[in-house]
Amino acid sequence: MRTRAQKNRTLALTNTGRLSLFALGCGSAFARTLGQNNYLVVKGDTHLLIDCGTKTPARLRANGVELTDIRNYLVTHSHADHIGGLEEAMLMGRYVARSRPRILIEEAYESVLWNHSLKGGAAPNERHQGQTLNFSDFWDVQRPTPRTDLPRNCAEFVIGTLNVKIFRTNHFPEQARSWDTATYSVGMLFDDTVLFTGDTKFDATLISDFEEHFDIQTIFQDAQFFTGGVHASIYELADLPEHQKTRMHLMHYADSFESKEAEIRKLGFQGFVRENTWYSWP
Repeated sequence: MRTRAQKNRTLALTNTGRLSLFALGCGSAFARTLGQNNYLVVKGDTHLLIDCGTKTPARLRANGVELTDIRNYLVTHSHADHIGGLEEAMLMGRYVARSRPRILIEEAYESVLWNHSLKGGAAPNERHQGQTLNFSDFWDVQRPTPRTDLPRNCAEFVIGTLNVKIFRTNHFPEQARSWDTATYSVGMLFDDTVLFTGDTKFDATLISDFEEHFDIQTIFQDAQFFTGGVHASIYELADLPEHQKTRMHLMHYADSFESKEAEIRKLGFQGFVRENTWYSWP
């Protein structure tokens, strides 16, 4: 894996074909100095925005990209630091760009996202023959192919040369004891080599479930600095096998991360994800 800081240049939405992730932010929902844990994936002529939180439109603009430049979206779950910018994306698409961006989304989650989060600010903007707008008026919807041979209700998207497999995670509520009793949230696997947990509580078998099927080179892991609630703590993650920790880059952490640098190295992790940084393979 190669890393490169983004400095004083416009974010590129294409590249020569290398799988690349750009960390628009890496902070927790309540971080004030760090951006929200949203990512831009680029491979060849394809780009994909993973989540669009409340701060993300401004983060994109700071890197020379307008929200209307983003043509492909994938949403991991319905917390504001991951969906708070979607209404703006929808309205900008319909009334400024005059085109619908594509969203990669499962049918069951589309209903939840629309009816519980997005409908109120979007549907009433027009009325035609007594009907308000619906989800597909704003989005070009792409469904995944179920992968019943893989764990955790895995499903697969192919967009350009990029392969994205999504899988269910156990993020919230706190009381949920497994992914199949939790509210909808997903992690993903890019090109069968880069595992991105998304937001999740500590889940001892999450990584090994996919190591049984794929050669995982890099892990982007949700992490916080205390145990409890709806995120994995560095102390729980410390019990994972060494071969997993040495490939593990921690994300979605608090503003106080610099005070934890030495500790996470001692615990065996590769390090923290850095915002405004590209991560590329091979």
